[in-house]
Amino acid sequence: MLGFVLDEMFDSASGHRAPSGHPERPARAHAVRDALVTAGIADQGRRIVTRFASDEELSRVHGAGYLDDLIKRVPGHTGWLDADTYFSPGTWDAARSAAGSTCQLATDVLDGALGQGISVVRPPGHHATRDRAMGFCLLNNVAAAAAAARARGAARVAIVDWDVHHGNGTQDIFWEDPSVLYLSVHQYPFYPGTGAPTEIGGANAKGATVNVGLPGGCGDLEFAAVFDHVFLPALVAFKPDLLLVSAGFDAFEHDPLAGMRVTHNGFAAMANRLRAVADRICGGRIVAVLEGGYDLDGLAGGMTRVLSSFARPAEPLPPVAPLPTHPVARAAIEGTLAAHAAAGVPIAEAATSR
Repeated sequence: MLGFVLDEMFDSASGHRAPSGHPERPARAHAVRDALVTAGIADQGRRIVTRFASDEELSRVHGAGYLDDLIKRVPGHTGWLDADTYFSPGTWDAARSAAGSTCQLATDVLDGALGQGISVVRPPGHHATRDRAMGFCLLNNVAAAAAAARARGAARVAIVDWDVHHGNGTQDIFWEDPSVLYLSVHQYPFYPGTGAPTEIGGANAKGATVNVGLPGGCGDLEFAAVFDHVFLPALVAFKPDLLLVSAGFDAFEHDPLAGMRVTHNGFAAMANRLRAVADRICGGRIVAVLEGGYDLDGLAGGMTRVLSSFARPAEPLPPVAPLPTHPVARAAIEGTLAAHAAAGVPIAEAATSR
């Protein structure tokens, strides 16, 4: 059975309320919720009761001083934590609910109470580091969920991040943790400036961070090649107990904040690949968590296609996508493979057939 975090709290103006003109606005979650309800997909599963993250859940991924500062500054107030990251009187409740509900969904899927899941929450989280809010993010929802799964008994958790911006916060939190595999495909160089192929993890976790930074203008074919030549082989070798997806939709072809050309079909292709490999390596246990995406049609259509992929039986993996003809995109994939090989933690290339 599918599980959903799909609550009016995340698209209500009384929750995490955006300043005028800010792209991270309640309409984002509202567009996704409406699309899932209209498509009838939300009727196919079980809705998770929204709850706050516990102090323990948050302290696994964020420093005590940082959390104390948020508690002093944010609840009931309006302001900015950096040039991009705002807060309103309802932000703290929304942020704790986003993290806590995502933790609940992830552990329910890990325990087998649910098969797959999708968490439509805001504020997003993957830029929030252990000690810093940035990039619209206060608490790192997917990192909290990964840590909750580990505390629940998962030996290994993998996170695939296809948001157009590199998830520097998630990388930072698990930099020295070999039990969490973090894989990111993103526009590079671009905000926040991290995500080079040579960023492969700390001394205790070499190879557990995998970054492919593609140039602007890449679309469905280039993203498929990243998955087939880098991500899927890494996931099969790692064999996680749970697969989490930082599902940003700002690589969409019409997104106003980036320069990629991924279509709804492209997001479906990535979701289909991950669902298929999850069936092979972790009993189908996969959870997608909303991150960025600022074109409402891109968000609604993209997340609907992802959830459709999760709702039906896994499809066979397609033939391995060819390496891109775009020389910079091809060099990005080859550069990631070379960086890991040079560090003694190679990522095996995908086989020529499935």
